[in-house]
Amino acid sequence: MPKIKAEKKSRIHNEVAKQGIHFNKDFGQHILKNPLIITSMLDKAGLRPTDIALEIGPGTGNMTIKMLDRVKKVIACEIDTRLVAELQKRVQGTPYQAKLQILVGDVLKTELPFFDICVANIPYQISSPLVFKLLLHRPFFRCAVLMFQQEFAQRLVAKPGDKLYCRLSINTQLLARVDMLMKVGKNNFRPPPKVESSVVRIEPRNPPPPINFVEWDGLTRIAFVRKNKTLSAAFKHNTTMAVLEKNYRVHCSLHNKEIPDEFDIKQKVQDVLTAAEADQMRARTMDVDDFMKLLHAFNSEGIHFA
Repeated sequence: MPKIKAEKKSRIHNEVAKQGIHFNKDFGQHILKNPLIITSMLDKAGLRPTDIALEIGPGTGNMTIKMLDRVKKVIACEIDTRLVAELQKRVQGTPYQAKLQILVGDVLKTELPFFDICVANIPYQISSPLVFKLLLHRPFFRCAVLMFQQEFAQRLVAKPGDKLYCRLSINTQLLARVDMLMKVGKNNFRPPPKVESSVVRIEPRNPPPPINFVEWDGLTRIAFVRKNKTLSAAFKHNTTMAVLEKNYRVHCSLHNKEIPDEFDIKQKVQDVLTAAEADQMRARTMDVDDFMKLLHAFNSEGIHFA
């Protein structure tokens, strides 16, 4: 039998192993070990010496150290106190120590400070809420270069008509320009994840579109529940109609509008869809402009989604 080569381990991972630290898959801890990919992500981010950079889930600091070489300051958000201690020890007594700020805790529950740019290998289970936390963050950042599970990344960049086009796609593309940068094989991580990964670049639209995002999200949620059905069919569910009728009555009350005794919310919604020529449209083929026109048509008739 051929001799099986022992797996090579980096010095940093050997140090972590000696301390008895095992990577926690519950936190999505798959440490990016390939220095070429780290360098490529930093190059594509266009880092500047004056930048304040945000890193989420720095792990053992492989990317953090390289980033500290290029920017004014790195803010690293890490939930695992064992890895926080490892990162602190790695910069202790070096010029990097004064340039590194560590936020300990869950990034989704942390109030993020100002930053110019975000570069990170994201814990995959928080991908969706984190994307929208970043996109709704103010003041605006310049761009984010982020590593995601490959299918999630494909959903972010999917266009109308694509198989993976979904509510995530259109909600993200409303708020940002998203570009696929590169694919990353699972063997570039320790421990290797079960899925392939991809890196995307997210650039927030500044200024943002003049739309109430909560309302927008409510509309796309209804439309994409059954993205292959017509909008006329998607809006017929009783629970949806009950929410829209409640919102409509609140709107009329606030604007001193009388509601006729024979008022039928289903007919009202159908009338709006027909007038907007959207009743036979399907969410899977609608773009941002289509949904913006539809949201305006509903709001103009007092129908709100938040």
